[in-house]
Amino acid sequence: MPNQRRIAYQGEPGANSHIVCQEHYPEWEAVACASFEDVFAAVESGAADLAMIPIDNSIAGRVADIHHFLPASSLHIIGEHFLRIRFHLMGVPGSSLETITTAHSHVHALGQCRKVIREHGLTAVISGDTAGAAREVAEAADPTQAAISPPLAAEIYGLQILLEDIEDEDHNTTRFVVLSREYVEAPAGQGPVVTSFIFNVRNLPAALYKALGGFATNGVNMTKLESYMVDGTFTGATQFLAEVDGHPSDLHLSRALEELAFFTTDVKILGVYPADSFRG
Repeated sequence: MPNQRRIAYQGEPGANSHIVCQEHYPEWEAVACASFEDVFAAVESGAADLAMIPIDNSIAGRVADIHHFLPASSLHIIGEHFLRIRFHLMGVPGSSLETITTAHSHVHALGQCRKVIREHGLTAVISGDTAGAAREVAEAADPTQAAISPPLAAEIYGLQILLEDIEDEDHNTTRFVVLSREYVEAPAGQGPVVTSFIFNVRNLPAALYKALGGFATNGVNMTKLESYMVDGTFTGATQFLAEVDGHPSDLHLSRALEELAFFTTDVKILGVYPADSFRG
């Protein structure tokens, strides 16, 4: 398809990131990348138009490394999507629950499917990626091997689903953000909006308390606050990633951000984007 737009994701075809790309950008070409660095580089270089990046999981918490890439990147958050994580147990055609002895998957997926692994006496084998585990099982063509992978992986790699929805918790959900080279701000007054930003505070008593006071006094709901060391030191400035409900042009949030600037350095808006309906 000429001039087809491209969205980059980390992982192999069939990964959860691939699924969320298909759900929300079905007409786009989804481009698999080996690492998060490769995803960011693809968009920054123009090889892809957007990136779909997991940022938080309801069980595992924040996705490692992403919160370090975002502040240093030139990309901007323009949207968010939530995906209910589903894992199926799958094997090569002709395999069954009686023939399989090993379950291959990413370490996090194995940890989220302990009950089925224990119930069927399977040996867990760590793979680098959930979809990659399905590819490896397909290539091995061994009826004793099974993969714990997203449903799309069975379709892509021609595997037979042995058990559906085997994750231990049915609330397992990942939040993804969409990144763009261009800064695209959601319009004010047209539905719920999320504002993501980073800031630094000096390592002084009550510095964070003073910095955040304006959000409390102006009635702004802060939905995320995470801290990171800057330059790997324990005594220097601390960087925070924050998310709040509201648009920076709203009077209450505008006042809160103005107060924040008095007590911090390097305040940077990462994105102002529509809140996903999953938030309720």
